[in-house]
Amino acid sequence: MTKPAPGTGSASNKAAAALSIEDRIGLYRTMTLIREFEEQVQRSYLEGLVHGTTHLCNGQEAVCAGVAKALREDDYVSYTYRGHGQCLARGMDLEAAFAELFGRETGVCGGIGGSMHLTDIDLGLIGAFGIVGAGLPVAVGAGLSAQLAGRRQVSVCFFGDGAVNIGAFHEAMNMAQVWKLPVIFVCENNLYGEFSHILHTTPYEDLVIRASGYSMQSELVDGNDVLAVYDAAAPAVARARDGQGPTFIECKTYRHRGHSRTDPAKYRDSAEVEAWLKRDPISLYRADLRAAGLMSDVGAEDMAAEARSLVKAAADRAAAAPWPSQTQDFMATMFVQ
Repeated sequence: MTKPAPGTGSASNKAAAALSIEDRIGLYRTMTLIREFEEQVQRSYLEGLVHGTTHLCNGQEAVCAGVAKALREDDYVSYTYRGHGQCLARGMDLEAAFAELFGRETGVCGGIGGSMHLTDIDLGLIGAFGIVGAGLPVAVGAGLSAQLAGRRQVSVCFFGDGAVNIGAFHEAMNMAQVWKLPVIFVCENNLYGEFSHILHTTPYEDLVIRASGYSMQSELVDGNDVLAVYDAAAPAVARARDGQGPTFIECKTYRHRGHSRTDPAKYRDSAEVEAWLKRDPISLYRADLRAAGLMSDVGAEDMAAEARSLVKAAADRAAAAPWPSQTQDFMATMFVQ
């Protein structure tokens, strides 16, 4: 059985120590909003509103929230089909996100992308990819464009543990390091590539080892500790922005639900699941804030209730939006400048 990553505290976090009280509470708000959004997505799917598959990130909220906090508005982000969290952490409109999942014309991609392809160029969300690892070379290309233009932008690529075994991963890592590109590789290691445990496909669980093969700066962090994630991401982003090259960050985390849709995840050991559920990133961070005197249990519950109300209202509005026109020229719409 795979055990959870040790440690839950954030006392040693240097970058996180500089966060304001507002910023720290804001991280909790972001994580709570993502959780409530995903819960509503599941309910909407069961109600028949989501046409297609869904891949929920319940349990992995600390990774996207912590990394997003370290970025500028003009930075680039690529992510996987389990990317709702990244989108919301970057500020994607709730109603537009739901409308995309529901296939409505008010969606961020006009209702033709769906759950696996939420994108918003205005937010730097340059691509959600249904093919494992497909975002890696795109992130490198974005980093190269930023470097050549001298814009001091950073390109962040989120991917799962399964992606480290494909050729695009190694090509992307090698090219980014050789050219010292401003790319941050964020591996969300939730221990399962679809239905296969990591040790069935990879000879070790600590994927940070891969970075040494490219002489790349790397960090292994507790992906269920949002401040630890931010503490790793903030200096990595600063180094990249200053022309010091890429960083590989491995975040040990765990998805609470199955791989997709109605997957019951019976391939996972019950004791393993129970152990990880006790380390829910939202519960852990809530305890941190409570211990620091920054949030009460009542305040946390009120914030969750507010998030739940916001996502429910956004989902209801999205469900009432019109379908895309059958005569619309989608290709022309996509390439309008």
